[in-house]
Amino acid sequence: MKLSTKSRYGARILVELAKHYDTGKPLQVSEIARLQDIPMKYLEQLIRLLRLAGIVRSVRGPKGGHILNVPPEDISLGQVVRLFEGQEELVECIGSPDTCIKATGCRFRQAWKEATEALYANLDRVKISDLTDPHESID
Repeated sequence: MKLSTKSRYGARILVELAKHYDTGKPLQVSEIARLQDIPMKYLEQLIRLLRLAGIVRSVRGPKGGHILNVPPEDISLGQVVRLFEGQEELVECIGSPDTCIKATGCRFRQAWKEATEALYANLDRVKISDLTDPHESID
């Protein structure tokens, strides 16, 4: 599985917002783009998806911007990947066996299912708050 730029940049956006979460001050898109080296147009698209998911909210006005709508310790990397990748399974037949003529009795299907579960169990353990401190290691 190769994560898309959406997932990687989405996580970086959330980490940047998490760094400023305790201040209660929103960050402008231009500031997030500069701090995380993400193209502004692309960042705006990702912020929109994060807003629609309820993870980020917008604050209007001259000192407006974006702020986390959820505490960073309540956002997992697994949630981010699910949001931006659009499907949870590593292979389609896990969730939709009718997509493969060999799904019934397939020896690989169970292995793919277990690999998917292990991947997301690991990603769900990593919280955005865990990624904000550059000196702290992730267990």
